[in-house]
Amino acid sequence: MHYINSIAIDGPAGAGKSTIAKNVSKSLGFIYVDTGAMYRAMALYLVRSGADIHSPESVTGKCENADISIEYRDGEQVVLLNGENVNPYLRTEEVSEAASVTSAVPRVREKLVELQRRLAASKPAVMDGRDIGTVVLPNRADSPRREGRCRCHPAGNYRKR
Repeated sequence: MHYINSIAIDGPAGAGKSTIAKNVSKSLGFIYVDTGAMYRAMALYLVRSGADIHSPESVTGKCENADISIEYRDGEQVVLLNGENVNPYLRTEEVSEAASVTSAVPRVREKLVELQRRLAASKPAVMDGRDIGTVVLPNRADSPRREGRCRCHPAGNYRKR
C-alpha cells in the first residue's frame, strides 16, 4: 500500500486552490503550507536585513540566511522566520510590495523551493501555489515518497491526476 504524504494543488488565480488545500489538509490531518505567506516572510526578512529589494544581487546575497517554516499552534498556521512568529507582519503594505518585487529574483524562488521541499519531506503537507505541482513537488516516478497532485479549475472543480 502506498501512502500520500504530500499533495500539490495547482491552478489559476481565483480557482479556489487555497480553499481546497485548507479543506483537504484539515480532512487528512496534514499541514497546509501557505506558500504565498512564505514569499511574504522572505520579503520581510529582506526588508529587515537592509537588502535593496530592487537589486537582484543584494537580494540574492541576503536571502541565504532566511529560514522559513510553518507550524500549527492552537489550530492556527504560524509562519516562522528564523524562529519568530511573523504572522502579524505578513500582510502589511510594505511587505506585500517587497514580496511582489523579490519573488521575481531567481535565488529567492530557489531558496523557497528548497524550504518548501524540506517542509513536505518532514511532515504530511498540502501545498498550493505557483509551480507547486511542476517544480516544488513534481509527481516523478523516481520519487522516494508518493505524492498527489490536483489541478484546480475556475468552476471550483478539481481532479486528481
